[in-house]
Amino acid sequence: MRAMPQPDWQVTATTVKCDAVGEEITIMVYPDGSARCASYPRFSADAGTQAGTKKRTRKTGIMPECGGPLCRQVTDYRDKIMAEELPKS
Repeated sequence: MRAMPQPDWQVTATTVKCDAVGEEITIMVYPDGSARCASYPRFSADAGTQAGTKKRTRKTGIMPECGGPLCRQVTDYRDKIMAEELPKS
C-alpha cells in the first residue's frame, strides 16, 4: 500500500449547522488526515466549565449532545476532503 502524498495546503475548514448542539460549528481538516471540531472544547461533557452550556440549556430548553472527536459531521467532512485529494488514476 502506497502512502498518500501530503496535500499542498495547511488546513481546510468549513462551518456547518450542528443539530446536536444547535449552533454553527467549524470543522478543520489537516493534511495528515486528522480532523477536529473547533467547538468540541466548549460543548464536550468533560469541558472544565459548563456555565455557557447551562445558560444556553435554560434559555433554549435543549441540552447539547456533542458527539465528540468522532462526530459524524467531522468524520464525513474529513473523508470527503481526503477523497478529493486521492490521485486520479
